[in-house]
Amino acid sequence: MSVDTYFLPPTTHAPNSLLPVLHYRNVLPRPLSEEGVTEFLTANKWEKRGTWGHIPTRHFHPNSHECYGIFQGSSKLLLGVGESDESGGLELSVQAGDVIVLPAGTAHSCAVSSNDYRYIGVYPQGCPRWRNQMGSKPIDLQALRKESRAVGMPEADPVFGVGGPLMQLWKVDKTARL
Repeated sequence: MSVDTYFLPPTTHAPNSLLPVLHYRNVLPRPLSEEGVTEFLTANKWEKRGTWGHIPTRHFHPNSHECYGIFQGSSKLLLGVGESDESGGLELSVQAGDVIVLPAGTAHSCAVSSNDYRYIGVYPQGCPRWRNQMGSKPIDLQALRKESRAVGMPEADPVFGVGGPLMQLWKVDKTARL
C-alpha cells in the first residue's frame, strides 16, 4: 500500500491543510473507464459528484475533502497556491490509473493537461456540497483552517477501504495550533 504524501504550508491566499495530500499511483482497476473507476472508488463510502477534465482555475474547498480518480489522459496539477499567489506550490504529475486525495482547504488546479484528461470527483459520503474559494484576496487563515479541520474524517480510504493508509495518515491532534 504505497502512497506518496505531500504537506503543503499555508499561503496568503490558500489555507491548505495540516493533513497531507495523498497520491496513489496506478492503482485503478483495468481496463480504465469512467464506470469502472466510479464503481471502484464508491465501494469505499465515497460518492461520485461529477466528471471533469482540465480545470485551470486555482481554488480550494474549505468545507469538503475531495478525491480524483483519473481514468483518461494526464495532467500536471498545481497544488497549494491560490489565485493571487505569484509563486510557490507543488507541481504534481498525474496520469490515468492514479488517485489523488485532497484534504479540505487544499488549493488545486490543472497547470497543463493532455486533451483527453478526464477524472471523476468523489467525496466522503454525507459531506456537504463543496464551496469554491479562489484565493484572490488574502484569507483569514485561522478561520479557514478551523473550518477545514472541522470537516469530518472519511469513514474509509477511497482506494483501500477501512484499513487503508488514509485512516492512519490523516489522524491529527485536534488540539494542535492552527
